Amino acid sequence: MKTTYKIILASLAALILMAGMSMRKAVLPQVKLGFIPLTDCAPLVAAKELGLFQKYGVDVVLSKEASWANIRDKILNGELDGAHCLFGMPFSVYTGLGGKAGSEMQIAMVLNNNGQAITLSKDFCGLVGFKEMNKVAAAVKQVQARKEVTFAMTFPGGTHDIWLRNWMAAAGINQKSVGIITIPPPQMVANMRVDNMEGYCVGEPWNGVAATQNIGFTQIATQDIWKHHPEKALVVNKQFATKERENLKNVMKAVLEACQWLDNMGNRKKAAGWLSKPYYVNAALPVIEARLLGSNDLGCELGVQKYKDDYMTFYNKGFVNTPRKVHGMWFLAQYVRFGMLKSNPDFKGIAEKLILDDLYAEVAREAKVPVMTDDMKAFKTTYDVIFDPSNIPAYLASAKK
Repeated sequence: MKTTYKIILASLAALILMAGMSMRKAVLPQVKLGFIPLTDCAPLVAAKELGLFQKYGVDVVLSKEASWANIRDKILNGELDGAHCLFGMPFSVYTGLGGKAGSEMQIAMVLNNNGQAITLSKDFCGLVGFKEMNKVAAAVKQVQARKEVTFAMTFPGGTHDIWLRNWMAAAGINQKSVGIITIPPPQMVANMRVDNMEGYCVGEPWNGVAATQNIGFTQIATQDIWKHHPEKALVVNKQFATKERENLKNVMKAVLEACQWLDNMGNRKKAAGWLSKPYYVNAALPVIEARLLGSNDLGCELGVQKYKDDYMTFYNKGFVNTPRKVHGMWFLAQYVRFGMLKSNPDFKGIAEKLILDDLYAEVAREAKVPVMTDDMKAFKTTYDVIFDPSNIPAYLASAKK
């Protein structure tokens, strides 16, 4: 009888313990983050798959979205607390290029550097090779002799739009002489296959997929245009950033740890395996894996380009993740440079409003991660003149349009 009584008590204790654990799990604050099927959503995927969000006390739900416009709308209306997002997008939306002017989306941290590319269709195969910038303009004219030439990017004023326009300026292409359209990243390859455009700028794996399927070839990678450029960021709803600051900090700590894990190259095959799954990127594993490891099969019989230190990076001793106001000012200057804005915006004021660099510094200190101190310094991209944030009019006067 005593034995039965003890068994009943033990069972009750176990049930109470399990109920307690379940209640503790249930009270974890839920955070909803969006992502687009691109290789550089890896920090959010890795944080989820490694259980890092739970480790830092937040229950994160990842939501696969169809387009950057979806991400914008859902962050602004609060349906998403934040998302894997183009670094340039908050500036585009705030200035009215990519949304309702004055709408605030805030950058908490940067997720990756490098890892995008410009793909040209087979129309250009044999006319221009990898990084042959001096042949691009002539090749465009040659193709234009028999058809209109249109290029695609993923969001007005976003990173791909600006990398594409910088590439055209460097190559000497009059931007009014070609069409520029907006297409969501996962639809790029299909649209090129049916001849809707002759070139596009997008993140991986969609450049690698075009080369593998013999639809187009990689003419240049974005790290060749600007080595270690900011690309995707963790962009958040303003209400979430102000009213759920501790939850946001915990999300950032989890993502920072995931970024460190991803920059161990021995972990990238495992990450590629996660990313290839249908719910995430849903693309062929070998393509995702190769470009994630810095090996770009260019297509069009151009061979393989191997990147040694400027492949897609996620941490790089904290260099990647520090959000810099000077980069926001650079994007705003590009909008003026290419005639997308008719007058100068408040460069510094907008950057200070949209970049949460103080919050990032606080999180990085607590996570014992270095914070870069190179903000607001002049810098130069590969084919451009020096950008000095203290003298933007001088930059705009000398930069190629």
